[in-house]
Amino acid sequence: MLSIDRNSFFWKYLSEGQRGLIEGGLYLLNDVKAHPDANISDYSYLVFPFAKAYEGFLKKLFLDLGFIPQHVYEGDHFRIGKALNPHLEKFLRHESIYDKIVHRTGGKMLADELWNVWKRGRNLVFHYFPHNFRALSLVEAEEIINEILTVMQKAVSECRVESVLRR
Repeated sequence: MLSIDRNSFFWKYLSEGQRGLIEGGLYLLNDVKAHPDANISDYSYLVFPFAKAYEGFLKKLFLDLGFIPQHVYEGDHFRIGKALNPHLEKFLRHESIYDKIVHRTGGKMLADELWNVWKRGRNLVFHYFPHNFRALSLVEAEEIINEILTVMQKAVSECRVESVLRR
């Protein structure tokens, strides 16, 4: 059973919309567990609200850390997958949030986790490839949800967001 401390800085840091997505996602997860006989072939839908909250969280985090300006945060063209990609072409490295996270935290661990959770929790779940249809089991969906929530909390802590916002 997933639980989040509603009194934690992490929970308070999230926007109202992000908290709503997570609450809705937890409701869906609890509902499907209350109905174990449901004949569901793909539990990807359980990941969606968490993945959407993760995207919003990352944009807010990048704004608050000074990695992107307000107009980029509010715009329609910023691509997290591009900004977090550790394999970004050299001529695009000036746009790399990945590098900024490495610099801020003093290592690649968090940046790699943010990238890997982005790939697993969004790209691999929500893209459809006819030659590689990927359905998630309930266990897999729950693992991805846990990874999303865990890396979000870790990012708030390791990027020292609370101290940044106090300035």
